[in-house]
This record gives sequence, structure tokens and C-alpha cells, in this order.
Amino acid sequence: MKWTHALRDFTHFLKIERGLSENTIVNYSHDIEKLIRYIERTKINDTPLSIDEATMQSFIYEIAKVVNARSQTRIISGLKSFFTYLVFEEYRKDNPMEMIEAPKIGRKLPDTLALEDIEKLIDAIDLSSSEGHRNKAIIETLYGCGLRVSELVNLKLSDLFFDEGFIRVTGKGDKQRFVPIGPITQKHITLYVKESRPFVKEVPEFSDTVFLNRRGKQLTRVMIFTIIKRLVEKIGLKKNVSPHTFRHSFATHLLENGADLRAIQLMLGHESITTTEIYMHVDRKHLADIMEKFHPRT
Repeated sequence: MKWTHALRDFTHFLKIERGLSENTIVNYSHDIEKLIRYIERTKINDTPLSIDEATMQSFIYEIAKVVNARSQTRIISGLKSFFTYLVFEEYRKDNPMEMIEAPKIGRKLPDTLALEDIEKLIDAIDLSSSEGHRNKAIIETLYGCGLRVSELVNLKLSDLFFDEGFIRVTGKGDKQRFVPIGPITQKHITLYVKESRPFVKEVPEFSDTVFLNRRGKQLTRVMIFTIIKRLVEKIGLKKNVSPHTFRHSFATHLLENGADLRAIQLMLGHESITTTEIYMHVDRKHLADIMEKFHPRT
């Protein structure tokens, strides 16, 4: 079996059998391609069926020289999944990654913005520009609904159920969920859709997409990052802000104001509550204040 054939079959398995998102599959593929390039560069003759633990250890050692611990962990995880697939399909009898451990990494706490910073970013948007109302609706939606950037760019007009107060979101693995949407976010999306979007000549295949670029196509993830970066620079905010920062801020502010962790999990679309629990560590002072206020023995 050739590496290219094994990688092709594995990506089909991830998409069809496991239902993973395109972004996740691309990341898996890139990590396996790193291994393939290493094998070609070192002139190793091993195939996916013959490569052993010693060679994999050598590859991980080389990778460790150029990537951080978090990236190493992701690569090791991806390679373990790849060889587990080969064992599952009975191409191999063993997994050469089985005894290789990922480096220990601390749990990274999410970056968040204060409400004042979010309001400054929104106020900095030039509403006189052709993209002004669109950009304001984008920031309001990221923060108001806690969406991932991929969920935002893929949001459809047919996903908007404003009368019911919800939007339908397609998350990781094409799993759908309904997320509440407040009146402020509704107002800015409606303003954009009715007042600004009609002036963009939409490409037919994107006629149902909410947020369009000036050429009438779906916005890219990179463009959302660029919009936010320009706003951050405009107000002189000395923080590393990404689309995910608004999602983290959404969850953190809900928690700080007394929202139930299970409800936050459902809104964020986290498969496991342990993923959502990271927000319990964001503001320890807030949690200490709750303890002091509500516990009968404090």
C-alpha cells in the first residue's frame, strides 16, 4: 500500500464514517503529509504497513525541533488515529504509535475581552463604508451567539428563525444546533440583509449565504480575521484578538452573570461538558465572590 492511497482512504473514512468537518480532515491530512515528506527526505523505504515504532520515534523527535508541545500533541494524536484506522481495516496488526506519548501541556485558558473592549471595537466600525453594516453584524453575531468562525461564514438566510428567537448553526462534523439570538444581534443582521446586502450582486450558489464579500461570494475565514485585526489596530487595543476571542467572551460573560454551564455547553455546541468546564477557570475571582455570597458557611 502506498502512502498516498492510505491517506486518501483515511480521509474518506474520516468524512464518511466519522463525519468530521472539512477543516479537521485537512489538519489530519497535513500532519500525515509531514510524515510522508520526512520518509521521502530520509529515503526510508517503509510503507504505511511496514513502518515501525523506531521510525515513528525518529520522526516525532525531528518534529519536536520545529513545533511547540501543543502542535506535537495534535500531530501524535492524528498519527495514532491514522494507524488505528489501518489496524481497524486489518491492513496492519499493530499501531506503531501505541507506545509514543504526547508531551505534557498545560490547559490553555481562553483569551477574553471585557464588554467595554467589545463595545469599542463595534463603535470603531465605519458605517458609512459599503461593508460597515455587514462588519457590525458579523461582530455582533460572533459575540451575541458565540459562533465559531466556520459557523459564521457558513450561516444561511434559511437558518435565521428570528420570530422564534433562534438561528440554526452547522458545527463540527456537520452537527446542527439551535442557538438563541438576542434582539440586538437580530437588529443588526436584519439591517445588513435589508439595507446593504441587496447592493451586492450575489453569485447564485451563495444566494442563501448571509455574509457576502463584495464579489457576491461567501466570506473566507481569513477575511473575518482581517476585519477584526483592522478594528483592533484602529482602537489601539493591545491584545491578541481573533474570531474565537468573541466566542470565549460570550461563554465567559454568560458564566459570570449566572448562566448554567450545561446551557452554555449546548449553545457552544461542545460535545463534552469537560470542554465547556474550561470557562470555570477563567475568572477565579468571580467564582470566589459567588462562594462568599451564596455559601451558608462563609
